[in-house]
Amino acid sequence: ILNTDNKEIVELCKRASIMPRKNSKGHTYFSYDEVKNLRKVQAQQKVTNPVITAGAKQPTAIQNILTSLKEMENSLSDRIAKVIDEKLEGMDEVVVELIRCKTDNETLRQKIVDLNKELYQLKNELNSYKPVAMGFYVKKNGHVWE
Repeated sequence: ILNTDNKEIVELCKRASIMPRKNSKGHTYFSYDEVKNLRKVQAQQKVTNPVITAGAKQPTAIQNILTSLKEMENSLSDRIAKVIDEKLEGMDEVVVELIRCKTDNETLRQKIVDLNKELYQLKNELNSYKPVAMGFYVKKNGHVWE
């Protein structure tokens, strides 16, 4: 059906991911869909093989074009890498500044927490004094919540 030898059929089965089945007499058989898939893989293999063999015997004009393309690719890659390096160089300074700001922010937050604690203590101290008469105050002995 495929007009080929057993070795090529085995290779085609591997490429198409098809497991051959055997009948009760031990003969290998394939379904109609599997044969279609094997033919497609065989056709693709025939198309790709001439391209590979033709690549070995390229004329000088094609070689020159390929060389020029590789040089252009390398120069473009170098230019892009240079631009990216320049952009990232500026980013280092930004990252350092961001880290410094974050550290300052954390320090200020801790100061706010400490000042809130001190404010709470001072309010409790203020509430522990009881006004007597004529601007005199007496300190209570108990806690505010008692």
